Amino acid sequence: MIKVRDLHKSFSDHHLFKGISLDVSKGEVVVLIGPSGSGKSTFLRCINGLETFEKGEIDVDDIALQSINQARPSKKDAETIRQVRLRIGMVFQQFNLFPHMTVLENIIEAPVCVLGMAKKEAEEEAVTFLRRINLDKKADCRPETLSGGEMQRVAIARALAMKPQAMLFDEPTASLDPEMVGEVLAVIKDLVYQEGMTTLISTHEMGFAREVADRVIVFADGDIIESGPPEEIFTNPKKERTKMFLGRVLRRFS
Repeated sequence: MIKVRDLHKSFSDHHLFKGISLDVSKGEVVVLIGPSGSGKSTFLRCINGLETFEKGEIDVDDIALQSINQARPSKKDAETIRQVRLRIGMVFQQFNLFPHMTVLENIIEAPVCVLGMAKKEAEEEAVTFLRRINLDKKADCRPETLSGGEMQRVAIARALAMKPQAMLFDEPTASLDPEMVGEVLAVIKDLVYQEGMTTLISTHEMGFAREVADRVIVFADGDIIESGPPEEIFTNPKKERTKMFLGRVLRRFS
């Protein structure tokens, strides 16, 4: 479903990715873990065309996103990015809901304007999504009246309304108060288990990672240092860097 080959990415004189590669199969749940600044978020943003990269290729469902090292992509490059985003939904740390729109309007905006769906049909599907995440009574509310957990659940519903073939979650609970984390993780678990959707998740929630992942990828300093089933990574990591990271994280949250 997703193939990354020899990816190189720099920020000014900092060469973050020096040729990393990764394959994600259809229906696979891959969880990215690692220290802050190790490249997890940038990796997801490259896959969704939000970050340019200098070398390599990203293939999403046979749509090839090549290196685009320019401020203004060509029409061909812009269309390629659009096609990739039609196939992959993304949920960010900071929700990114439109503040001037109601919850319902946030969810139907892209299906109506991008997919050309009839407004009535989009509204019916949006209400179905909202019922699924127990927010149907908030349909006419503005984001400012919602809790952080509610806003993130709406952001997930908005991404799903585009009927993506895969989902990217970039630290979806990082901006939430601890008591709100569980409700958002429950929605993601439902998506993973009920839909069987191809999913990449960057997270510091180790218990969640262990529970939902088919495979765990460990990032450090812009490189993939280890990859394997969650039981292997969490109980018998091979790399000392992985052992150090897990030791710090698990002590912090124990």
